[in-house]
Amino acid sequence: MAGPLQVDLVRRTPARAPSAQSLALWAAAALGARAAGHEIAVQLVSPAVSRRLNRQFRGEDKATNVLSFPAVPMPGVRPKPLGDLVICPPVLLREAVQQGKSQRAHWAHLVVHGTLHLVGFDHEIEADALRMERREVRVLRGLGFSDPYRIVTPVTRRRSRA
Repeated sequence: MAGPLQVDLVRRTPARAPSAQSLALWAAAALGARAAGHEIAVQLVSPAVSRRLNRQFRGEDKATNVLSFPAVPMPGVRPKPLGDLVICPPVLLREAVQQGKSQRAHWAHLVVHGTLHLVGFDHEIEADALRMERREVRVLRGLGFSDPYRIVTPVTRRRSRA
């Protein structure tokens, strides 16, 4: 019998992140029954590394929140590698503030989003994007998080001039 999803957390930058157990829970929820017997590596990187990888593999010259690199199938290897998620915590944290989300909710969303990319989901065309977003919303609700695409603008407090 295959064991649970294994997540290997690699810190390439001194950033705070949820535990490997939380990352595994979120990724497994995205995968559903496909999670058992598989492995994902999650690498935390600096904005400079994220920018370099994003430029090299996606042609975009900017740091990004998450990149997904599906693994090449390797028969006989256990657990079966699904691929790598490369997350840039400074970008993730900035986005959480801009979008009025908790850091934990945005971490969960990006892990779910990136994991779905590892198994073939994408958002290049509108129909696929809607399918992926519906799956993300359903998975995140099941984990106790709200719809990540419903952006709440943070409330700014004004000081009264007395």
